[in-house]
Amino acid sequence: MSKATSGTTKYKRILLKLSGESLMGEQAYGISDTMLNAYADEIIALASTGVQVAIVIGGGNIYRGIQAAANGIDRVQGDHMGMLATMINSLALQSALEAKGHSTRLQSAIKMEQIAEPFIRRRAVRHLEKGRTVIFGAGTGNPYFTTDTAASLRAIEIEADVILKGTRVDGIYTADPEKDKSATRYDRITFDDVIRKGLNVMDMTAFTLCRENKLPIIVFDMNKPGNLQRVAAGEPVGTLVEV
Repeated sequence: MSKATSGTTKYKRILLKLSGESLMGEQAYGISDTMLNAYADEIIALASTGVQVAIVIGGGNIYRGIQAAANGIDRVQGDHMGMLATMINSLALQSALEAKGHSTRLQSAIKMEQIAEPFIRRRAVRHLEKGRTVIFGAGTGNPYFTTDTAASLRAIEIEADVILKGTRVDGIYTADPEKDKSATRYDRITFDDVIRKGLNVMDMTAFTLCRENKLPIIVFDMNKPGNLQRVAAGEPVGTLVEV
């Protein structure tokens, strides 16, 4: 793994995982300019501290392959449509970042040379070392794998120090806090305890990849301004999952 920076940040290189739904804001679907710009500001603020930032964003605000299968569309075809949805979100985030003067690169797991670089691990790492934010689109490029799995895989490949999973809740709870008001939040929890308690952090493929490679995950509220930078600084924000 990359070495932690001295000074104000605990982590030198992070992978930020965002859901496509997070871009909807108050809308029923699509992309909210308000959310897009808010996330861009948070990412730029973090990158300005010297932290190297890579991003994987889902496509659920536009299309989900697994939902398509329920509607009679072939699962593989639906998953490919979902991958293209992640590229739409990735392009939108790239545009928002660059409109604010921040340098980015978009890499796709599916070849589409006109709009994105192909995913090449060494090139991605070099971009990060030069201070560019790298967005990984199109998942893993394979059906039946979620963007959580893509995030875990890319984080391991680029030797990120941690996966920061930005959600609309402030961590992992004993139960769904939106449904159970008595649910309590974990500050820290082990991978084994997450499995034993049946807690929903990531899909099992993604979670197992992180567990086997001893890659910690922090689940936190991305919608609270400043949280992203506080998490990277090592403050006790959200829930830390570790070995």
